[in-house]
Amino acid sequence: MSNMHRIRWFDSQIRDGKYPSSTQLAQQFEISKRQAQRDIEYLTYSLSAPLLYVAKYRGYCYENKTYALPLLYMTDEEKKVLKYLAYRYRQYNYDNAASVNRVAHLLERFSEEETDEPGQRLPIFETNPQLIHCFERLSYAIGQHLVVRVTYRDESGLQQLSIRPLKLMSQYNSDYVIAYCEEADKQRLLRLDGISSLDVTSARFEPMDAELLEWGAGGSSAAGSPQRKPYTAQVKLAQPLASPDSWHGYRIRSSTPEQALYTVEFHEIESFLHHLMVSAWETLLAPRWLREQLDALCRRTLERLEEGGTAKP
Repeated sequence: MSNMHRIRWFDSQIRDGKYPSSTQLAQQFEISKRQAQRDIEYLTYSLSAPLLYVAKYRGYCYENKTYALPLLYMTDEEKKVLKYLAYRYRQYNYDNAASVNRVAHLLERFSEEETDEPGQRLPIFETNPQLIHCFERLSYAIGQHLVVRVTYRDESGLQQLSIRPLKLMSQYNSDYVIAYCEEADKQRLLRLDGISSLDVTSARFEPMDAELLEWGAGGSSAAGSPQRKPYTAQVKLAQPLASPDSWHGYRIRSSTPEQALYTVEFHEIESFLHHLMVSAWETLLAPRWLREQLDALCRRTLERLEEGGTAKP
């Protein structure tokens, strides 16, 4: 049962002059008193209710009787987006991680929180519909232990794989699934944006006892490992961005909007190179090593296209 159902009941009790308390809320819905108190805090801070505790009645009333609960109806699609964002915020382990993780908890309850702490801001994640679709289907497959068939593209080309998905994770602004690959007979780390099609089968597999893959040197996700400082790239776009904080999910460190010049932060080189391959921009000004890697990637792609074009039928 959603907390909004409980909050509506609490609101109706106030309007009936019954001075409800957290204890009554907990008893009514068979939840803990702590959970009931969180619902009341949500009503106060997130829904801006003018709650006043009246010691005489040991319950609450509204200081302003004209207050009305906002209409908070969500479509199934909106709930999927929030579920995905909650997952991304839970995985976040960089600047202001504690505040971000608190927001993840609130997003899971289909709510929002604004932070007033100076110098803090939330990371911005792109809610790509294809990624959300993959995330939702893989989450289901992981929970039900179902084999998944995917069409997957990486630097080696297009592959048809049968996988046993084990765990979803996010690292350096990219989403991955750790899965046992039946063709390779080993665990693999697959990027969700590399999955072009996905089919959850009815074939079940036994939960695996083997330890899950760990990140390699410089990319370990183990607790207590040092956090990598972001790389930066200077990019000139065709026109200024509407948002001054993010370029398709990548944080902007500094900018000269009148010239459409931006310094963009990124953590994973491969992910950012892929982003440059599919995004619109005019000039990659720096760093030089990133320009060279992008040039090499483009050359390899052209060579494969030329080889494919000259292949005999």
